[in-house]
Amino acid sequence: MRRIKLGYQLLVIDDEPQMRDLIRVILEDAGYSVLQASDGLQALSVIKQHTIDLCIVDVMMPYMDGFTFAEEMKRTSSIPLIFLSARGEEWDKVQGLKLGGDDYIVKPFLPGELVARIEAVLRRTYRHNPVPLVLQAGPLTINEDSYTAQLNGKPLSLTLKEFGLLLLLVKHKGRAYSREQLLELVWGDDHQSSERTIDTHIKTLRLKLGDAGKMIETVWGIGYKLEDSE
Repeated sequence: MRRIKLGYQLLVIDDEPQMRDLIRVILEDAGYSVLQASDGLQALSVIKQHTIDLCIVDVMMPYMDGFTFAEEMKRTSSIPLIFLSARGEEWDKVQGLKLGGDDYIVKPFLPGELVARIEAVLRRTYRHNPVPLVLQAGPLTINEDSYTAQLNGKPLSLTLKEFGLLLLLVKHKGRAYSREQLLELVWGDDHQSSERTIDTHIKTLRLKLGDAGKMIETVWGIGYKLEDSE
């Protein structure tokens, strides 16, 4: 069973659904949380709504191609990005790097190569500038390093498992997790708990959060997600 690397959420941008799904599977198998966009315009919208640690972007796309996306994104963000393209000419590679790309991978590629180069970019980018340990969602502030949470500036009394659930949901706002996924990620692969345990903990969390508990939404047929109230 795979574990999500809670520190990193990646955005895959490609207009071909099959390619997006292929990359998503590769990255999720490597332990990353993955969001998707079909073009540069949609990707800019995703970046505004979610915390993205690295973008993997195709060069040739409709509406807004990868190079244009890079120009627009770099105006307001320092998110690292890796270009993917079937075009392997020197000009394309140089142009991608000039636009702020951290790497340029030519299709077709090997899954292991893609993961290794992503890991290299993440190491270079966050070695001296780690992913922020303080997260916010509405009136909630969570310090991942000290395992503390505050609601409207006041300390929240949470059990270790409650904190783990809240941290996961806040860190990946908008992503729906099944009960089994939550058990694996928070309780561990060798857990003996039933899925009902998640429902009980979510109910308690909502009570402790008061009005902010509405941010934790039930996704019928799947499980739970957190939507920022702001």
